[in-house]
Amino acid sequence: MSYDEELSVKMVSRNLKKIKIMKYMYTLLVLVCCFFVVNSSALAVSGPTEQLKPTLKSLVDILLDPSLKGEAHKVERRAKIMGHVTKGFDFREMSQRVVGKEWKDLPQEKQDHFQALFTKLLENAYIGKFENYSGQEIQYTGERLKDDRAIVSTQIENNGQLMPVDYIMTKKEDRWMVYDINIEGVSLVRNYMEQFKSILRRDKFDGLVKLLEEKNSTLE
Repeated sequence: MSYDEELSVKMVSRNLKKIKIMKYMYTLLVLVCCFFVVNSSALAVSGPTEQLKPTLKSLVDILLDPSLKGEAHKVERRAKIMGHVTKGFDFREMSQRVVGKEWKDLPQEKQDHFQALFTKLLENAYIGKFENYSGQEIQYTGERLKDDRAIVSTQIENNGQLMPVDYIMTKKEDRWMVYDINIEGVSLVRNYMEQFKSILRRDKFDGLVKLLEEKNSTLE
């Protein structure tokens, strides 16, 4: 074989190696892209139950944390609880629903003020009850889904009996948010809606705001 022929064979061999390497790199790139696309899609389409579980687990972890127990740690404990709750609960939607049709006519600042008051009321009225939680297992028993609304059904032991708790959720973009809790057939939002209806009729919106301010001051 002449020198030119030998050189030509070596060049062809090198080119073939380069082609193989390029194919390998291209295949690897495609696989990496597919991995991220699949995982991003999985996160984007995760259902209401999958998104609710981490929120409730975070609350349980805080309630069981020995370093956060007791009256001395109440402020820190509740701040941590509300930090997680606000990520998974839509207090804006709750506020709108308990006020009713009058909500849309309220200026932004009044809506914001009422939302803050109502959120604080729920914190003061309900978190104290949850602070006696002692590790009872939360059982996820079902999920009903229709368009951008969902109901996640759970059960939790209470004095030796299983108490049903349903989380009513709405989808905001790619996030499922709780906007009502139904405990043993009683809706939290509907309960407050009925209470506030007569107050709004009698004392108007400003009267309701004043009542919540007074109520919160007595509960703190």
